[in-house]
Amino acid sequence: MSAREYDVIVIGAGPVGENVADRAVQGGLSAVLVEAELVGGECSYWACMPSKALLRSGAALRAAQAVDGAKQAITGTLDVAAVLARRDRMVHDWNDDSQVQWVDKAGIDLVRGHGALAGEKRVRVTADDGSVTDLVARHAVVVCTGSAALLPDIPGLRGIRPWTSREATAAQTTPESLAILGGGVVATEMATAYASFGTRVTVLARSGLLTNEEPFAGEMVTASLRDLGADVRTGVTIAAARRDGDVPAHLELSDGTTLEAEEVLVATGRVPRTGDLGLETVGLEPGSWLDVDDTLLVRGTDWLYAAGDVNHRSLLTHQGKYQARAAGDVIVARANGAPVQDAPWGAHVATADHAAVPQVTFTDPEVASVGLTAARAEKAGIRTRVIDYDLSWVAGATEWSDDYRGQARAVVDEDRGVLVGVTFVGPDVAELLHSATIAIVGEVPLHRLWHAVPSYPTVSEVWLRFLETYGRDSASR
Repeated sequence: MSAREYDVIVIGAGPVGENVADRAVQGGLSAVLVEAELVGGECSYWACMPSKALLRSGAALRAAQAVDGAKQAITGTLDVAAVLARRDRMVHDWNDDSQVQWVDKAGIDLVRGHGALAGEKRVRVTADDGSVTDLVARHAVVVCTGSAALLPDIPGLRGIRPWTSREATAAQTTPESLAILGGGVVATEMATAYASFGTRVTVLARSGLLTNEEPFAGEMVTASLRDLGADVRTGVTIAAARRDGDVPAHLELSDGTTLEAEEVLVATGRVPRTGDLGLETVGLEPGSWLDVDDTLLVRGTDWLYAAGDVNHRSLLTHQGKYQARAAGDVIVARANGAPVQDAPWGAHVATADHAAVPQVTFTDPEVASVGLTAARAEKAGIRTRVIDYDLSWVAGATEWSDDYRGQARAVVDEDRGVLVGVTFVGPDVAELLHSATIAIVGEVPLHRLWHAVPSYPTVSEVWLRFLETYGRDSASR
């Protein structure tokens, strides 16, 4: 059987792969998606969407309980079964029919099965029934296979059948007790969700919580988790683990203590899904992250691209989709011999990956940040000034809750007079983040931001408070 030819072959039909293929087709090229699991990928079925569904009900309940007049109307507790049922609806019961319909409507072909490189511009797809389909790309192959949970090399850990983020977001029942190894986004979000369900949660975080954020973010989330009843232990990890049958797992901890938990969630990092991708057929190392330039072209090639988690630039769905748009568009440009706009902030590059990445951790309180932390800005050699402001002092916060607790920080590049980093911690601060992202990406001078007047009374008034604080600090220097 002869190989099927396309202009572009995309391995991985998650949101990143879908966007690459869509941009290619919109640019007049033919494209095919190769997917071994569900079209829509990790984010749709095991990450972003189900995790937020698990978190939302508890957050809504606590928000109502924080407002006098509403809290008196609340007579019950969280209905966990209803939360799980809502999560099931969000993921369409792990059925991808609607996603497949979109692919077809977009004019993109779909081949189901495991795709692996079989030489330059060649992909071999093996279906579940063992049948093989060979594909050849005229212009580009794009790897969008994402990442998987890292299982650290801890004696006995694999033997206790630990949860990863997939099991945590897809659980059909909630355990009585849950030990969580890690202190990052997955660990803190799932600790928040399961503590809301009444599960006895223990977080084991060797380096603390959310250590990539401003220090106050991890401190506030730690305090909140403890208020929810979670046991947060920092500076400790699992030394060894065992489980006999279906009884709770027995964990030996690095501080010499022991812990038993019905389930154990490992959330200590990610590894690239490239181990069985056929990288060796094109001179690359199996199991490695794919190193790309700003046009998402794998270095050392002129036809292989990688977008999303697999290139290790920014392991976030929205950044992966941003990369996908750049990759799809540059493939079209190169295929047509058109000019490539590869200067910083050009149409064909993912410049924002370097210093303007927005991220929200949907804990309670939420953590929303973009750009550089104060520490990273200083390390980068930027002459900075840090502006801190207590969000509870903003009029909109007092309207939002009777016990609003939040904190905000802006990091200013003093030599250019622009923001390079902003962090908000507090209820619903995710909705504040895009304004900060625009200010940083647009390099809006602080003197111009005075004319961006925040509406009153909203939490967005923090922007005025940032500027007032900055002005007062300048006057006193």
